[in-house]
Amino acid sequence: MPKDESEARETVLKEVEEKGVKFIEMQFSDILGTVKSVAIPSSKLERALAEGIFIDGSSILGYATIDESDMRAQPIPSSFQIYPWTHGTNMKTARLLCQIYDHCGNRFKGDPRWVLEKMVEKANAKGLEYFVGPEFEFFLFNLDANGEPITKPSDAAGYFDLLELDRGEEVRKEITLKLDEIGFDTEASHHEVAPGQHEIGMRYNKALTVADRIMTFKLAVKTIAKQHGFYASFMPKPMFGCNGSGMHVHQSLASEDKNLFDDPSDKFGLSKEAYYYLGGLLAHAPEMSAILNSQVNSYKRLVPGYEAPCYISWANMNRSALIRVPAGRGMKTRVEIRNPDPAGNPYLQFAVMLAAGLDGIENKIEPPGPMERDIFHMSPEERIQNGITSLPANLGDALEIMSKSDLMKETLGSHIFCHYLKIKNDDWDSYRTYVTDWEIMNSLKRL
Repeated sequence: MPKDESEARETVLKEVEEKGVKFIEMQFSDILGTVKSVAIPSSKLERALAEGIFIDGSSILGYATIDESDMRAQPIPSSFQIYPWTHGTNMKTARLLCQIYDHCGNRFKGDPRWVLEKMVEKANAKGLEYFVGPEFEFFLFNLDANGEPITKPSDAAGYFDLLELDRGEEVRKEITLKLDEIGFDTEASHHEVAPGQHEIGMRYNKALTVADRIMTFKLAVKTIAKQHGFYASFMPKPMFGCNGSGMHVHQSLASEDKNLFDDPSDKFGLSKEAYYYLGGLLAHAPEMSAILNSQVNSYKRLVPGYEAPCYISWANMNRSALIRVPAGRGMKTRVEIRNPDPAGNPYLQFAVMLAAGLDGIENKIEPPGPMERDIFHMSPEERIQNGITSLPANLGDALEIMSKSDLMKETLGSHIFCHYLKIKNDDWDSYRTYVTDWEIMNSLKRL
């Protein structure tokens, strides 16, 4: 065993003993981004660090069939974190993220974390480091008498509203404090546009680090909300007539501590690599859509009038564009893609965005000029004249486009590519056969 790996394990064991940790959750993700966990008592940690823990892959969505189900989850010592919301309890709990290995001892190609690892390694081989900074939006809903969530928001506030300290604001501030206790370094938080809707921004960092943190971030939000008597939801569009929840992702590439996107001599302060990266994101936006917007409900958010992009373009100031280049140059130069939502799998989301951007650089894909007009108020003819096309209108269209994408298949690997399409097409087929309240309300008495 390498000395640094041995030392990392010893450091974890020492901290568990000194801090009085009782349980460790061995965590990994299924294909859709749901966190899976096996909890072990701290007395079993030394063995788990050395040997991993064995899991039944056939029980994990998108993993394996029953005849090849024996898998091993190997903890990553550097991912050790103690949950601050379990301090002061007799069940202080920590987490260790895991890499998944198949029954032959090889990295399992259906592990979503492996997909991002592979793409990051591809960037690293070119001397590049991929940085991301996501902005998370979510809703806090009330519970009914049985403790079940209902779509009654926790407050009636709006964008950036400053109210007397209510329970919803207490939740948001406590989440921020607890995440900072474990070094997540949240940037800022505020009330969003819709009633009961909040945003917390996560500090820019390397993509794999951020994706790992997102898994704990979502758990923290839901756990702390529940402790305050609310239900936190990352559903993209839970309420009709209100803005949905997105996950805008700011991203850049660095090379030898230099922001590769920055060029002070350019009119917009962007390097040729930044333009090519932008070109790749725009060119591959339709085929990425099923990963960045993975739910049937995701496409109820991506409609005109609710500040969510549905047209493929870029701009500097215009927030109706799919991609924006925010103010800030030098090391702060970045692009912000605005259609991803927080319901997806961050490992896959970051991987396909990086793949699209790198493809743009490798093939020198030139983007069109920036579109600073409000695209929502353009006529269809004006959009055609300006070469502006649309994102897929629904999950079915997005899956059809993805199924024909060589880049998505190469990035995700054939295992995840095929399993993902099967799982999400089943979702789409189920939705297509469902008779909605809207259809009854508008058709039953009229037809």
